[in-house]
Amino acid sequence: MQATNLSYWEKANFYRSDVLIVGSGIVGLNAAIIIKKQQPNLSVSILERGFLPSGASTKNAGFACFGSLSELVEQEKICGTNALHQLIGKRWKGLQKLRSMVGDTKLDLQINGGFELFKPQDFTLSEKCVSKISHFNELIKDITSNDSVFNTAHQQINSFGFDGIDCLIENKLEAQLDPGKMIKALVEIASSLGVVILSNCTVNQFEQEENRILVATSQGNFKTKKLLFCTNAFANQLIPDLQLKPGRGQVLITKPIENLKLKGTFHYDKGYYYFRNVGNRVLLGGGRNLDFFTEETHQFGETPLVQNTLLRLLKEVILPYTAFEIEQKWSGIMAFGPELSPIIEEVKPNVFCAVRCNGMGIAIGSQTGEEAGEMVLRSF
Repeated sequence: MQATNLSYWEKANFYRSDVLIVGSGIVGLNAAIIIKKQQPNLSVSILERGFLPSGASTKNAGFACFGSLSELVEQEKICGTNALHQLIGKRWKGLQKLRSMVGDTKLDLQINGGFELFKPQDFTLSEKCVSKISHFNELIKDITSNDSVFNTAHQQINSFGFDGIDCLIENKLEAQLDPGKMIKALVEIASSLGVVILSNCTVNQFEQEENRILVATSQGNFKTKKLLFCTNAFANQLIPDLQLKPGRGQVLITKPIENLKLKGTFHYDKGYYYFRNVGNRVLLGGGRNLDFFTEETHQFGETPLVQNTLLRLLKEVILPYTAFEIEQKWSGIMAFGPELSPIIEEVKPNVFCAVRCNGMGIAIGSQTGEEAGEMVLRSF
């Protein structure tokens, strides 16, 4: 598509760049930042199809986590102990990189601990997880410089006000942050380095020309030397051979609740449900395991099955003795695949991707973006 009524100045300054990044979420912004920091003379632009980042970067629950214990048990089965150690290392390194770059205050980061809940009928799973506490504490000791990250915390069940829960496992290093503030801060850093960010610009196709890549969008044709896709679940719409599938996360948040007992981040049912306090509100999301087929979609929205299950979890387990009202609902689109590591590779000459964060975008996004940026730089 060719946009009409473009001036010479607009074409020269906005439609040509050394590096063009698609996606202004956590990965795309970090990639742009590392490129400009290492090579300030390169021109870098980011195209974003939405008014705000369209995937999950500003729609997630704001968990600064590296995996609940039951998730780690499952992930160790998939990739093995050594690979999981490397993956947790990347998640931890990514979180520290994000904190170092943005600052805890601007992230509104609070280290209140994370907790995993188990019902009596989950006894087999909870027993296995408890038996694995020492194993995972030892596994991540060199990563976190702490030898007792995971502990049982059954004594805190009543203080949180839960009903029907008989086992609680704590991760004392888990934190929470504000995803909106995170992206605002990253945008400020990228802009201060000279990165151009253009919103409401959908990429429709791309083709390689001599010494350049032509990128056709809803706002006209862009030309670039290097093209980097950081669109996570949406990447396979333009690069269909990628091993990833979308996964929708439905989220709701309550109105303020007086004397709310919850403080921290919480996981339930192998991480398929997650909730936290946002001040004196409760944010709750998850439930895609109720209907994987329906939730494997690029479409935003809510379903009665998931929403009713979330409400029941609130009423029966999380806030059993407390009146509450729902203020807002939304959804975000994540990317999952057969392997737990993100895809960071050159898919065609001078065309790259950094996608598939497997629901760990906050933890692994900064590290993934940095690795992607360095990959692009090496190609010059």
